[in-house]
Amino acid sequence: MKTLKLDHTVAVVTGGNGGIGLGIAKGLAEAGAAVVITGRDAAKNAAALQVLQRLQPNCRAEICDIRDRGAIQQLFRQVRETLGPVDILVNNAGIAIGTPPEDISEADWDAVLDTNLKSVFWCCQDAFADLQDQSVSGHPGKIINIASLYSIFGGARVASYSASKGGIVQMTKALAVAWAPNEIQVNAIIPGWIDTDMTQAVQDDPPFYKNILARTPAGRFGQPEELAGAAVFLASQSANFVTGVILPVDGGYSAG
Repeated sequence: MKTLKLDHTVAVVTGGNGGIGLGIAKGLAEAGAAVVITGRDAAKNAAALQVLQRLQPNCRAEICDIRDRGAIQQLFRQVRETLGPVDILVNNAGIAIGTPPEDISEADWDAVLDTNLKSVFWCCQDAFADLQDQSVSGHPGKIINIASLYSIFGGARVASYSASKGGIVQMTKALAVAWAPNEIQVNAIIPGWIDTDMTQAVQDDPPFYKNILARTPAGRFGQPEELAGAAVFLASQSANFVTGVILPVDGGYSAG
């Protein structure tokens, strides 16, 4: 049986300084990976790094605006020079702008699509050479994209977000097919409603919150750490024959 341990691997988690990204980063570090988290907030990066280095001393934090292609390229150069080639890439960073579709501005549309979709493709492309090079760790390359319930359901005020996350699902499948011969597995996780800063406004809206709880068989919001198990599995050699999968971790929401 292939191991779930991630010793001697290097993982990059975009948007890993809080919420779902930090929950996943903690799971990867606990499994043995040297995790590099990215974010634009230096203070949040530092606080998250303290947590991660208690689990794995080789973890790092980097300031990176993933909307900047040059910054992405510099990120992977920096990781390669300090820790070695990237074995695991988790594309988690994302934003949402809640606006009725008839009122979305071009600037807001571009900000969401650039952050949530275009940057994910550039991260995958720029990591490709490392991910297919297994000479250091012997670990097949792994990409885990973070999709959304809005990848499969519509939302009246999140047309741009839904479009970007629907694109993540199709891009995941396309890259899985393209890069399977390179021994790179590409999968996506669909988180359900998770207790994070991004969902706080929903939790502060009693009617909406109660509707979500009623719609979720588990009857509650998930915690960021509850994404870690799925991510560790998909990042591990136990998932070497698993690619193109879109895995819900949602308390049964999408099954209803």
